[in-house]
Amino acid sequence: MKINPNRLQQHFEAMSEIGKIGETGTCRPTMTPLEKQGFEIAAAWMREAGMETRIDNFGNLVGKLEGTDPALPVLMMGSHLDSQPYGGRFDGVAGVLCAIEAVATLTQNEIKPQRSIEVISFADEEGWRFNKGLFGSRGILGKLEAGELQRTDKDGITREQALKDFGCDTAKFKESEYAPGSIFCFLELHIEQGPILDLANHPLGVVSGISGPLWLTVKLKGMAGHTGSVPMAIRKDALVGAAEIIVALNQIATQVPGAPTVGTVGTLNVFPASRNIIPEEVTFTVDLRDIDLERRNRYEKELRDRIETITQKHSLKYDITEDTNSEPRYCAGWIKEMIHSECRAVGLNAPELMSGPFHDALALSYACDYGMIFIRCKDGISHNPLEYASYEDLALGAEVLFGTMLQILKGPLPTPGQTT
Repeated sequence: MKINPNRLQQHFEAMSEIGKIGETGTCRPTMTPLEKQGFEIAAAWMREAGMETRIDNFGNLVGKLEGTDPALPVLMMGSHLDSQPYGGRFDGVAGVLCAIEAVATLTQNEIKPQRSIEVISFADEEGWRFNKGLFGSRGILGKLEAGELQRTDKDGITREQALKDFGCDTAKFKESEYAPGSIFCFLELHIEQGPILDLANHPLGVVSGISGPLWLTVKLKGMAGHTGSVPMAIRKDALVGAAEIIVALNQIATQVPGAPTVGTVGTLNVFPASRNIIPEEVTFTVDLRDIDLERRNRYEKELRDRIETITQKHSLKYDITEDTNSEPRYCAGWIKEMIHSECRAVGLNAPELMSGPFHDALALSYACDYGMIFIRCKDGISHNPLEYASYEDLALGAEVLFGTMLQILKGPLPTPGQTT
């Protein structure tokens, strides 16, 4: 094995101490002192690997190994170091640390690439703090939407203020954007966050593409009243309406057995949240995903129709806000073939599988070809302190990532854009 598995394990163990909750959990919110602490030790490892480091104005940590021809579009690798509020040790972290290890192995072998390499920990991939993810990866491509800086967290802090507190200058976003054509391709290693590889006893998988996520925020408005005196027949209970919509979403998402469609309500806020007051207002999120865009769009219409019917039934008013709407994006065929060949080189016949969760690669797919490597995730558990990937599997993934990186650096390469 060319990469150093012991060093890689030490890096994982050190990063897991930052924002540690319980024995195995992690809470490392984006644009906070905890993420800054994670950036500091990751940046130190980047510099040890020969990279120059910076934090750009979107809050991304960037390590760059300068190539002999800086005019060439860069080979970019990475993921994210921010975590869910009740998360694990490997989500996102695996992609950053394995990319650092790949570059460290390159420099230790005194290989001087012609093409520059950048390893990035993207800001706010998770999206839970400001209810809008992939911020840093969309930011560098100039793909932010109106109002994103005014989004607030649960404490009322705007994203703009969080960025300023993090040391970023929102007036200088343009300086941190990448010109079209300046990124040659993007590689991302990630834990699967699902059970397919674990059930099939495969350490690694080759990602074929990423499902398109649709995120909605639904607000229902009824009327508050005393729970002891308002008859059931005339109530305008927003929570009852929300409950029926949640059940409807589950029915819609499961109507085709075996399809990869998933629908989830992950947050629900009730006002005024008193034991003896009928809920007047309920706000909840909807996450609807599918690899088939036509089917997902059809299901979205069905859900909106059900919301209309259910709110009329309970005399409620409603409002639906679209937070994220992405189409499925497929990996480049030429990169997939390279990953497959590197898997075979370490004795693995890795299966191909789709990614249900989105990743920073989803944003990068609009700017360049991309490829992804999945690492087996025990019992498919993720976004949970029980999330686990073995260091043996992670080392294999880092080895395959290193080999794929070398193939891209050595060429010859196809014309970017060959995505099938």
